[in-house]
Amino acid sequence: MKRALISDIHSNLEALRVVLDDIRQQQVSEIYCLGDVIGYGPNPCECLDEIMKRCKVCILGNHDQAAQFDPEGFNPVALRAVYWTRDQLDNGPGGASRVNSRWDFLGELTRMHSEDSSCYVHGSPREPTNEYVFPEDVYNHRKMESLFGMIPQLCFQGHTHIPGVFTSNLEFLTPEECRFEYRLTGEKTMINVGSVGQPRDSDPRACYTIVDGDRIVFRRLAYPVEVVAKKIYAVPQLDNMLGDRLLAGR
Repeated sequence: MKRALISDIHSNLEALRVVLDDIRQQQVSEIYCLGDVIGYGPNPCECLDEIMKRCKVCILGNHDQAAQFDPEGFNPVALRAVYWTRDQLDNGPGGASRVNSRWDFLGELTRMHSEDSSCYVHGSPREPTNEYVFPEDVYNHRKMESLFGMIPQLCFQGHTHIPGVFTSNLEFLTPEECRFEYRLTGEKTMINVGSVGQPRDSDPRACYTIVDGDRIVFRRLAYPVEVVAKKIYAVPQLDNMLGDRLLAGR
């Protein structure tokens, strides 16, 4: 059974639609979303509608959480985007019933999902919503040993927007280094599935991951990034840098 893992859509409808279309073409059985459906981008309501309709499991991301509660640790650019996103959700299309269903969906998101020998989080197995696990953390042996000690065998995560594989011998492999396919060996492994809507590895293409038995496949897809950037530029509450970074994949 093939399973698609998507994360960090960040209200980027154009990227999400391209990814969902590719998932259909890959004959994937089910989709898990690892959080941050909203935040930063111009289409929060539309992205939530797609995720609510298509995903079997959805994890709470820090931007999903920030839209519901007092944001903590957000820089001014992100904070303005949070408040604008709240307003969009409060006044979104579809009438009161649809507006309430989106808020209900966000309010019911789980912080972690576990099944078989795998766990699914937004941030890390230690702090599922907010902790970042960056590629350079492989040099922080204490942190990595703690994280690996908390997972059954596999952990799938997002949050950093940087796809790749963390091995139990403390290596980080980019998709390019493993030729976009990694074979699981039975050792403990953490996999960052990348970002659909705001990649930060200098590649502006949308990224998601397919799990097919012991194969982890990274998919990169071009989408009309200029269209999304122009949408962001047209919203005064969304800083222009949020559009600029999409163009650069940063």
